[in-house]
Amino acid sequence: MEEMTGGKVVVESLLANGVEVAFGIPGTHSLPIYQHLAASSIRHVTPRHEQGAGYAADGYARSSGRIAACLVTTGPGVTNIATAIGQAYSDSIPLLVVSPGMPAAIEGGDHGFLHEAKNQSLLTSAIAAWSHRASSQQDLADALRRAFAHLSGGRPRPVHIEAPIEVLAEQGPVDEIRPAEHAAPVSPAPDAVARAAQALASGRRRALVLGGGARGAAAEATALAELLSMAVVTTTNGKGVVSERHPLSLGATVMARSTRDHLADCDVVLAVGTELGDSDLWGEPLRVNGTVIRVDVDPQQLDKNLAAAVKVHGDAALSLRALADRLGGSAGTGVTAGAGVTAGAGVTAAGGSDGVGGAGRADVWQDASLALVAEQEVARVRAGVATDLAADVQPFGPLMASLEKVLAPDAVVAGDAAMACYFGVQYLLPFERPSRWLFPTGFCTLGYGLPAAIGAKLAAPDRQVMAIMGDGGVMFTIGELATAVQVGLSLPLVIVTNNGYGEIRKELAAMGVSPLGTDFPAPDFVALAGAFGAHGVRVEPDEVGSAVEEAFGRPGPTVVETAVG
Repeated sequence: MEEMTGGKVVVESLLANGVEVAFGIPGTHSLPIYQHLAASSIRHVTPRHEQGAGYAADGYARSSGRIAACLVTTGPGVTNIATAIGQAYSDSIPLLVVSPGMPAAIEGGDHGFLHEAKNQSLLTSAIAAWSHRASSQQDLADALRRAFAHLSGGRPRPVHIEAPIEVLAEQGPVDEIRPAEHAAPVSPAPDAVARAAQALASGRRRALVLGGGARGAAAEATALAELLSMAVVTTTNGKGVVSERHPLSLGATVMARSTRDHLADCDVVLAVGTELGDSDLWGEPLRVNGTVIRVDVDPQQLDKNLAAAVKVHGDAALSLRALADRLGGSAGTGVTAGAGVTAGAGVTAAGGSDGVGGAGRADVWQDASLALVAEQEVARVRAGVATDLAADVQPFGPLMASLEKVLAPDAVVAGDAAMACYFGVQYLLPFERPSRWLFPTGFCTLGYGLPAAIGAKLAAPDRQVMAIMGDGGVMFTIGELATAVQVGLSLPLVIVTNNGYGEIRKELAAMGVSPLGTDFPAPDFVALAGAFGAHGVRVEPDEVGSAVEEAFGRPGPTVVETAVG
């Protein structure tokens, strides 16, 4: 064993688990961490608010799959990051928050100690996966190792680790700091896979619904969709898991009326890695008249919001690959979009005892016209979706068309709870890969886009990364523009102005209520950019793409202001 302070335990644990970036604002009580952080290889980035730290770490994790740490001080540091913790919980994002805590002698005693909160761990445990208050340096090391194990497998929701001030500052015996042992991905039970395969084989009109839990299963989802000629629809968090340019893709339109009607009429609907909640559907629960199959790494999700006839508990990629293998294909069959599936894909006429692949259903895969029929039906539903959403998305058409021309296939776009995002990017900007669209779906919070883009750019400095926000939401975290300037990030921030909270204004009008609390003049964002040391430009919506393209080649951030509506 080695004698070390809790501050050193924190830093050594971060290093042992591969953390390269930490977001945080140092405070009096967290200095024992910073004492050792300064001598480490971890890059420290100072946001202008702890909420920005949480959103930046969230964007870092969503875009890269890696973990960035958040280091906050006691009291207000913890309460400031609380919204980011709640956002990460709702969208299943691996977020690690480490903070000091009150000394054991006064914890919960209401002594008026600096930054004293009534109960930090109780607060965070209500919004995170779990929170732990360490009782010793060894307990702190064990808790951090357990946190990294949780964040690296299964359903990764945020964790808060609290170390009392004396644990951080004083020395105590600690075993060797070791990296967390990561659990292997959950393999689906063979009998569940067999039942799911049989259900899929039993129908001809099938659909695949993909959520954020399927982001790591892009190849497997695409292969299965092509094998069975399945229409593919995603939630917001699943956007791009299957290329939205694929002829079987309906895009991220699960909340659109035509898509929902289509799903209701399907013989079989396979939902993977999604809870199909209100934040996904924007209203009434999904109705499916056919057989529902659910696949999820979290067993509690398998009946949530939509009852399943067949439940497959397992990792999305492993489960979809097992289904394809069972049905006579695999992720490596080489089936191409639009070509149909032929006997050459490995389908046999002699099925097993469950009938899957048997002669009675071989035509499901061997009929080359089935893919064409499915693609024609998808095209018909797409046309319906376009009609459904025309009034909402039309104002953002020129802006999105201009962006589509300049964004690379692997570009990352971080958004906000803004109309330009959920009506514009969501429907009009096609993504070909997962984890490109960073959107605060569950909490649907304002202020997310800019700090999330900062995190994503730090995770992948060679990729195009941009943020798009409304003039209302951007004011929640506009201070993070100073962070982007200080770090020197080539980062376009598109601000779409409509002088207020446009969606709430519209909803009040529908209720017959005059605008209240929704209207305010937008500041001069070009001048504000200059005050921060960034570049600023004001353009028409159809010129935004050109401005963003120039911003990608400019050192430091650029604010691109445009007015819609």
